[in-house]
Amino acid sequence: LTLFSGFGLGTLLLPVFALFFPVHIAVAATAVVHLANNLFKLLLLGRAANLAVVLKFGLPAALAALAGAALLLRMAGLEPILEYTLFGAGLEVSPVKLAIGVLIMLFAALELSPAFARLAIAPRYLPLGGLLSGFFGGLSGNQGALRAAFLIRAGLDKTAFVATGVVCAVIVDLVRLAIYGLYFGSGQPGAMPAHMTGLVLAATGAAFLGAFAGARVLDRITLRTVQLIVAAGMMAIGAGLSIGLV
Repeated sequence: LTLFSGFGLGTLLLPVFALFFPVHIAVAATAVVHLANNLFKLLLLGRAANLAVVLKFGLPAALAALAGAALLLRMAGLEPILEYTLFGAGLEVSPVKLAIGVLIMLFAALELSPAFARLAIAPRYLPLGGLLSGFFGGLSGNQGALRAAFLIRAGLDKTAFVATGVVCAVIVDLVRLAIYGLYFGSGQPGAMPAHMTGLVLAATGAAFLGAFAGARVLDRITLRTVQLIVAAGMMAIGAGLSIGLV
């Protein structure tokens, strides 16, 4: 679906995992798949990355990812801000569900927007782009759309653009997974269930196939109908999270 909808892997996979698991666990599980997929891309394309751009963008992104990941885990421990009953079922709106639900809808709308797709920000703002992309990467995993907007004007050819983005994504994924791992390893409640291993491995295998196909068709093949259907599904899940239905 990433190949034909134009949406990134993390943007698509997080809402699916969030249907079945607590939101902070869904974000962490998505991060594992995202990192594995990007490491595979790194093997295919990494040598073409531009080191100067990686330093200007990737280092601030790493620092901001620390803050984003810490905020996610902090919100995961907060009490619900609203509890209500709907058709006899008790529902609650928690800070982490509300935040991630809104971000899912926001980034789905951004990636669907032709105006945002054309957005190209001057290279002097690369460190700012790294901070923004890294923060949202740590918080919800939504880093690709912002990263592309800031890297597109960095003077990179197509292969270097993709490779540089992959290196920056790997940096953010490693940092945020380190923070998530420290949280889960500290005995905090709500650690990742053991039975998720098979799901993560299956998603990773599918992502590898997508990366393999994508490396041979570097031009994004976006089918508008598929894109709209996927976006509608993401909006529905994001809204459900925000109001406590999911």
